[in-house]
Amino acid sequence: MPDIARPHQVEKIRALLSQFPVVALIGPRQAGKTTLARSLAPAHFFDLEDPRDAARLASPMMALEPLTGLIVLDEIQTHAHLFPALRVLADRPNRPAQFLILGSAAPELAQRSAESLAGRVAYHELTGFDLAEVGVENLKKLWIQGAFPRAYLEDGAASNRWRIEFTRSYLERDIPALGLRLPPATLRRFWSMLAHYHGQTWNGAELARAFGVSEKTVRHYLDILAATFMVRVLPPWHENLGKREVKAPKVYLSDSGILHSLLGLETETALLGHPKVGASWEGFAMQQVIGTLGANTQQCYFWKLHSGAELDLLILGNDARRGFEFKLTDSPRASASMHTAVRDLKLDSLHVVHAGAHSYPMAERIHALALADVLALKPG
Repeated sequence: MPDIARPHQVEKIRALLSQFPVVALIGPRQAGKTTLARSLAPAHFFDLEDPRDAARLASPMMALEPLTGLIVLDEIQTHAHLFPALRVLADRPNRPAQFLILGSAAPELAQRSAESLAGRVAYHELTGFDLAEVGVENLKKLWIQGAFPRAYLEDGAASNRWRIEFTRSYLERDIPALGLRLPPATLRRFWSMLAHYHGQTWNGAELARAFGVSEKTVRHYLDILAATFMVRVLPPWHENLGKREVKAPKVYLSDSGILHSLLGLETETALLGHPKVGASWEGFAMQQVIGTLGANTQQCYFWKLHSGAELDLLILGNDARRGFEFKLTDSPRASASMHTAVRDLKLDSLHVVHAGAHSYPMAERIHALALADVLALKPG
């Protein structure tokens, strides 16, 4: 199976390692964290799912203190006893060693790392492949099969089988490994149901009724999927505009390929004929925009008024306000809603990302942007 180089990711990690004694490379399982870490040629590599490596680190100070150079600790979130030792080792003068720690859970779920290493650690989230890595000529394949390296590199039915097995392993193995006691069948049912809400505003009351549980319980399920990078929860943007704004978040499955598997869509034909095809494309295109601009979760929002005006994505950064709409069409048109968003949100620009071949201006501060041209966007 061919490999795909990820030089931009390597560059980002090296830059962080030059500034911090500890860098945490986080993201979903099977996103390529281990492969990327090995490409940095570490002096020492510990796979904490290997019983032999785990045994070597039973006394972490004794094992790690003599080592120098780049040390990689893979799947660290299940070995909380290592974090206090890393704090001590990170504070040594002259930094005889640097640590790259890999984890499949967000810092909020692995709170010990955030508490023990505060001020010493930088976080870098690794998703699967993006357009810059696979090439815009492979855009459709990336959308249909998803960004997980194995899912993307396999063909057709083999890709779908891998995604089905991935979801099973995630529910039966990964969730229990994090100490979460949830029946796999329950979380699978919730995850599958959430696929049908992909791209919609969160309605905890409706989901709670469907499950016969409390809203707090279904929100807990959502938080687990978000903390393990399976779901993107996009918060609403509020301003004192004197208008009634939607205050519930929007929910997207993070990977389009996993979304398609959970919806039972095994082929391009099945996807294009499904009611969720527009929402699927919206989530996929949104991921490419966010990744290209390097925006973090604290910079990304959506906006919607109860009167109907809305904006799919608002990215704030460097004193700029950039808006994005996503349309599965090859000929988007400027709408009254777009003009309202530009005016009310004081946007510097609004790009309508579409599935056609050409990019062009549509109105003042409103531009049509072909998804194939998304890599031309510059962080602002």
